[in-house]
Amino acid sequence: MLVVHHLNDSRSQRVLWLLEELGLTYDIKHYQRDVVTRLAPPELKAVHPLGKSPVLSDGERTVIESGAIVDYLIRHHGNGRLQPAASSPDFESYQQWLHYAEGSAMLPFLLKLYVSRLGEAGAPLWPRIESEIANHLGFVEQSLHGRQWLVGGTLSGADIMMSFVGEVAGARADRSSYPSLDAWVKRFQQRPAYRKALERGGSYSFAS
Repeated sequence: MLVVHHLNDSRSQRVLWLLEELGLTYDIKHYQRDVVTRLAPPELKAVHPLGKSPVLSDGERTVIESGAIVDYLIRHHGNGRLQPAASSPDFESYQQWLHYAEGSAMLPFLLKLYVSRLGEAGAPLWPRIESEIANHLGFVEQSLHGRQWLVGGTLSGADIMMSFVGEVAGARADRSSYPSLDAWVKRFQQRPAYRKALERGGSYSFAS
C-alpha cells in the first residue's frame, strides 16, 4: 500500500496530485505545521530521521525528497504515463525539469522567506534575491511561451514537480508579470486530479 506522509502547505501536495493523475490507490497520514514556527511536527522523525515531508512508504520501502518520489512513482507505478520514453528527444529535458525544480528554482524563494525574518539586517541581500527570482521566473516564462506544458505538449512529471515553484511564485512574487507561467498554473489547478488532491490533502494556502 502506498502511504504519503503529508504535511500541510508543503511540497507533498504535488505528490498527492501525481497519485491522483495516475489513478493510484493510496492512504494519507496527515501532519500539521506548528502554528508559530511553521515547522513540521516531531512525529515525522519516526518515519524518517530528517523529519521532513513528503515521505512515501511503498510496502517496506521508504522514499524521501519530492523529486525522487515523483520519479519513483512514475517509473514503478506509471505504466509509461507522465514521462517521455527514454529514447525520446524530450526525455533529457524532462529530467532537467525534475532536478531544476528543487536544485535551482526554489532556492531564491527560500532565501526570501528566511531573510525576511531578519528585518533590516537582511536589507543588503534583497536586491540579489529579487534579481534571482526574476531570473528564474523569466526562464520558466520563456520555456512556457507558446505552449501549454513544459515537455512534449502534454502534462508530465515535469509539470507536477515544477507546480510548487509556480504556486510559490504567486505568494512570493508578482506572477502576473509572467503571463505564460501564470496561465500554466491556472491550467493545472483546474485539472480534476489536482482538485481531488486538494480535497484529500486539506488546507493548502498556495492554491491561488
